[in-house]
Amino acid sequence: MKLALFDLDNTLLAGDSDFQWAQFLIEQDVLDREVYEARNIEFYEQYKAGTLDIHEFLDFQLKPLSRHPREQLHAWRSSFIQQKIMPLIAPGARELIARHQAEQDLCIIITATNSFVTAPIAQALGIRHLIATEPEQKNGQFTGRVSGIPCFQAGKITRLEQWFNEQNLTWLSFLQSWFYSDSLNDLPLLRKVTHPVAVDPDATLHEHAQKNGWPIISLR
Repeated sequence: MKLALFDLDNTLLAGDSDFQWAQFLIEQDVLDREVYEARNIEFYEQYKAGTLDIHEFLDFQLKPLSRHPREQLHAWRSSFIQQKIMPLIAPGARELIARHQAEQDLCIIITATNSFVTAPIAQALGIRHLIATEPEQKNGQFTGRVSGIPCFQAGKITRLEQWFNEQNLTWLSFLQSWFYSDSLNDLPLLRKVTHPVAVDPDATLHEHAQKNGWPIISLR
């Protein structure tokens, strides 16, 4: 068995779904532009710099989910996927996924962005398995808090290994493993696989990939 792991934002997508979701809610007048837009941009810059406090960000990002009924959230999300996400699917993303699927590799999207936003994106990309940051729910409604360990930086390894355990798998179940990512934040998991691949990487990851002889590709 072989394993193919895909980061989502700025990897399979030519943009960031977390950032775009907040911007979409601002455009819909769900969130106050004056209050939220500057903070959204600030968090995104911190993420790119590798300095993001994930819990502070998730408090910002998940709170709006708790303020509206699920039916309304699903309606907004449907419009968001069509208007903002479908145009962002990187031109080479589907071909890369299809290549691994043709080899019958186990394909998983693993992303820091929450599963409410990313589940329909994984479905649109034809990938069955998604490991994402999980919003906490009670009685069918979001609480605005995170459930468990955020799927971010080294937390991606923890969440992946938890998923392995649920499937009766370990790293030793795989002869080869790939991880495709654009971000310095994913260096812990990139170092874990047998085939790390830098995809349209940020400057830090690009330098690291060059030094270590990792492939550098573009899906755009």
